[in-house]
Amino acid sequence: MNKKRKYIKWILYGMLIIYGLFTLFPFLWAVSASFKTYKEITGGGLNLIPKQPTIQAFNKLFMIDPNFLRWVINSFFICTIGTFINVFFNSMAGYALARLNFKGKHFVYYGVLISIMVPGQVLLIPNYLIVKSLGLLNSYNAIIIPAAVNATYIVMMRQFYINFPKDIEEAAAIDGLGRLGTFLRISMPLARPAIATQAVFIFLGFWNEFLKPKLYLSDPSKYTLTVGIQSMMSRYSGITQWDEVMAASLISLLPILVIYTVLNKYFMQGIRMDGEK
Repeated sequence: MNKKRKYIKWILYGMLIIYGLFTLFPFLWAVSASFKTYKEITGGGLNLIPKQPTIQAFNKLFMIDPNFLRWVINSFFICTIGTFINVFFNSMAGYALARLNFKGKHFVYYGVLISIMVPGQVLLIPNYLIVKSLGLLNSYNAIIIPAAVNATYIVMMRQFYINFPKDIEEAAAIDGLGRLGTFLRISMPLARPAIATQAVFIFLGFWNEFLKPKLYLSDPSKYTLTVGIQSMMSRYSGITQWDEVMAASLISLLPILVIYTVLNKYFMQGIRMDGEK
């Protein structure tokens, strides 16, 4: 019986390794391709080690392309501002739904839940018309303001604060802190794991967003990195410079890896706490 379990265990490990290799290979090839020449990439080889390693594609992006660095800065600006606004308002809304008693509270909560079920693509045209009527087209506000709150993370923060002990808040109230002061100075700082979890996902959402920047931004100097990379694929008379595209794609991955590494401690705490609840 033990031998049978051992064989099954090794078979499962083998299947997981094979699956991991198939999943990881495209990513490794993309990383490798960013250091290959255009000729080697279009030659159709699947080798992971470049025959003639070069950083020519990176040089072209930063030294020759006038907009690439600007696209990176644009993306960082939108992601940073959007994430801070989202985290603050999501946390505040979740706290209000968990702690405050007001008329229609349950209807508001159910409304938030229902909004999660609506696909974002369905709202693209209505949002576009609203943004246009407000004169926000071709500006970063068109991307940041409509996404200032996220229903999913409002629900997540509500659940966190429902399970958050009230004793600390009651002690703060005895010391003279009002509701807003308690939220800003006590509840929100102690919610770091949940805040880090939503911050990571919100940042990734803004960073990887393509449809909204493509829809709202028309000035190439205001493009985000995702839209900029897409525009690179058709600007040379329909010929895609795959070495530049792969290099740009690799650069676009770096902030995600850095943010996950920095916030990994709080991120994992947030997941554990959600699982325990």
